[in-house]
Amino acid sequence: MGGLDRSCRQSLFFEAPGVITLHEAPLPAPAAGQVLVRAWLSAISPGTEMLIYRGQFPSSLALDENLTSLAGGFAYPLKYGYSAVGQVVGLGEGVDPVWEGRWVFAFNPHESCFLVEPGGLLPLPEGVDADDAVFLPNMETAVSLVMDGAPLIGERVAVLGQGVVGLLTTALLSRFPLERLAAYDPLPLRRRVSLELGAQECHDPYAAQFPAAADADLVYELSGSPAALDLAIALAAYSGRIVVGSWYGSKRASLDLGGRFHRERIRLVSSQVSTLAPELRGRWSKERRFALAWDMLRQVRPANLITHRFALAQAGRAYELIDQHPDQALQVILTYD
Repeated sequence: MGGLDRSCRQSLFFEAPGVITLHEAPLPAPAAGQVLVRAWLSAISPGTEMLIYRGQFPSSLALDENLTSLAGGFAYPLKYGYSAVGQVVGLGEGVDPVWEGRWVFAFNPHESCFLVEPGGLLPLPEGVDADDAVFLPNMETAVSLVMDGAPLIGERVAVLGQGVVGLLTTALLSRFPLERLAAYDPLPLRRRVSLELGAQECHDPYAAQFPAAADADLVYELSGSPAALDLAIALAAYSGRIVVGSWYGSKRASLDLGGRFHRERIRLVSSQVSTLAPELRGRWSKERRFALAWDMLRQVRPANLITHRFALAQAGRAYELIDQHPDQALQVILTYD
């Protein structure tokens, strides 16, 4: 891949498992009602995008029916990504001039510039810079997970998986008056950061001395590993609830449901950020949840979770790092300057 050419649009494509390319096209001009956004940075999702990179996605599933930028289904070649921050540099006919020069967030794939209607953009609010704003999708997911789990005062809570979503969920849960907040991850870097973000304890689930008391009122399974569901069941107390926020793609989950799960009334709850839980829809909207996510970004300041930055031309190295050395990386960013 060559360097970034600002005279054309460069878009990242997944061509096949383990194969990343850049496609170039003439720089587009905004049509009526559109704006042109130059990307500044975009975040790689180490969960969903690794399933695509490894070819572990279900081909029968739509990309995201709620996002126009991700229309269609999972099939190579595939342009993907959903966390871009940039600046509006061109206006189409009829667009309010207030958008000119605005810094914005967009659920857009990894590419140097893109066309979008203003309704598909979220202006960066005061007090949130680009490095924090790029975490908006993951923060919204963490907010959604906490809402779906509905932790109560004095509860014992466990979080399995301390990737970016797990870490942000831990950071939010640490603001609740819980009796205990325990996190679990096999990677030392993640365990250390988890403690810094508010976990009272963080364990390696594969360690021989791993404490496995079945007393958690609420367990979050955010590891991306189907095998972790058995551990979640082992940690849950009687009538405990397990919120499954992981997306396993085409990976199958083989569960032991013949023991404690059946007799102790343990509940499995699916959580997915694209929608709001039915019991919340009378009072909550996506707009209200976004406002809360922006506020949490101001409080948590997750930019410190960025461990690596790669120019778009070096995107292949970025995905190789996440795939082969997850112990070294938390949030990996693509840059477009």
